[in-house]
Amino acid sequence: MTLVRSLLFAGFVGLLVWGVAQNLALGSARTQLDQTLLLTERAVEAEVERLRSLPLVASEDVRVRRALAGTGALQDANTYLETVALHAQAGDLFLINAGGDTIAASNWNRPGSFVGQNYAFRPYFQQAMENGQGQFYGIGVTTGVPGYFLATRIDVDGAAGVIVVKLDLRPLQDIWRTAGANVALADEHGVVFLTARPDWEYRALTRLSPDVLAELSATRAYEGAALATTEPLLAQLPRQSDAVGEGWIGRIATMPSTGWQVIAARATSGLRLLSLGAGGLAAILTLAMMATYKAWDQRRQIIALRLSQSEKLESMVLARTADLAREVEARTQVEVDLRATQEALVHTEKMAALGRMSAAIVHEISQPLAAMEATLSAAELGLDKSDTVTTNRLAKARGLIRRMQRTTKHLRSFARKDVAERSLVDLGAPVASALELVAPRARDIGVVPVFHTPDGKVEVMAGAVRIEQVVANLLLNALDAVADVPDATITVTLTAEDGQAWLCVEDTGRGIAETDLPNVAEPFFSTKLSGESLGLGLAICKAILSDFHGSLAIRSAPGHGTKVTVSLPLASVQGAQAA
Repeated sequence: MTLVRSLLFAGFVGLLVWGVAQNLALGSARTQLDQTLLLTERAVEAEVERLRSLPLVASEDVRVRRALAGTGALQDANTYLETVALHAQAGDLFLINAGGDTIAASNWNRPGSFVGQNYAFRPYFQQAMENGQGQFYGIGVTTGVPGYFLATRIDVDGAAGVIVVKLDLRPLQDIWRTAGANVALADEHGVVFLTARPDWEYRALTRLSPDVLAELSATRAYEGAALATTEPLLAQLPRQSDAVGEGWIGRIATMPSTGWQVIAARATSGLRLLSLGAGGLAAILTLAMMATYKAWDQRRQIIALRLSQSEKLESMVLARTADLAREVEARTQVEVDLRATQEALVHTEKMAALGRMSAAIVHEISQPLAAMEATLSAAELGLDKSDTVTTNRLAKARGLIRRMQRTTKHLRSFARKDVAERSLVDLGAPVASALELVAPRARDIGVVPVFHTPDGKVEVMAGAVRIEQVVANLLLNALDAVADVPDATITVTLTAEDGQAWLCVEDTGRGIAETDLPNVAEPFFSTKLSGESLGLGLAICKAILSDFHGSLAIRSAPGHGTKVTVSLPLASVQGAQAA
């Protein structure tokens, strides 16, 4: 069955290649035939055009005109026409009067002379008398020699006549036959009159109608040729310029100057052999390739069979190696997790120690700081108003004490876990209060935060004081970020969307480095170099928001500012969830 399929496939490939080769061969043959047509057409036109003007030139001679008018010797005209035909290498040159009788000819002194013959029935005479010019190809009725007749009308003193040159085209035919070129010329009716193939001569391309046969008989164009009984060369009219005959293909073109049809042909036997050879060779090569592939496949199967045991062993080794690798990876991951847990425990202990320490610090210094502030306030009230130097020094000292009080306040908030009391809060109120708290700091820096208020209330369940503490912390951080930046801005935006309240504090300050951004909300982490911050602000904010089921997101780029976004669930959403 495999052999049958191989033979069928090879036969299919051979047929396919045969078809492609035949089309390519026919295309190449058509191209060559078109070139032959062009060369043949130009050669024929050159031969015809060489003598087309000869009748007109000869008609201007006074001897010819006098002979036609009857005022000169006919012998002078005969001699002139003989001399002109000899020098122009024309076949024959003769003069016909209005009645169709030849009165002078270049062959006046040779057998078969045209002198005295009547050619009124010839189309070239009739065309010239009617239109001034005439042309016709036919077999000579006097000499039996075929030729192409070019005629021109002459009018002399009321007398009319026609001067005709007969062009012998048989030398072209001899050249074609010597070169082995299958070319031919046919007239406007499709009758082949000049050809390199003797079996085509005086045969029609297609069967002639009775009217055409009658016309050719009346003009005696091909006298002696049996056009009515000879089989035509083609069974039907050719499509466009292609012609297909018995054992040959051809191309046909029409000469505009004469109306003749130029035919170039070539035998199809060579094309068939070429395409058949290509198809057979393709089939043989296909079989050889399939046999080679079959041998290779069998060898491959033998080698695969021999290697199957080795491959199974290797697969078992690889599977065991993969299991061991997974065990090693699992143990490595356990060790990493253990180290991370240990580090987390150490960090937790450190934070607990810092919390206890911060509580002790707050307890020890909060009351002395309050007493110092009260003492400075009392001293400031007792000073002379004109003593501005002392007043400024006292104000600066009170400012330093307030900073220390804020620090102890942060430490107390970080160390003590208060119970988060929640009530219905409109976020616009604590934001406005926080803006008032940081207004003095904003005036000192020269940057006034812009608050975009919503159209209505944005209500959440939270603590107003603690939310105010969060907003104030964020605004103070933003003011610190824009302190040394020219033309800086701080924008506060409050919106409500998708069941969440969104509070954004955005500045155009220095921004946060990419390496510091993941750690800014960690306790005791600070990017400020002056030592004014313990790094608890954002950590406390994050803890407060967590108590109210909110979150804090920070986005920043160095040199482009920072955007802090606070999100809290709206009170309506929380109420629906509780219900």
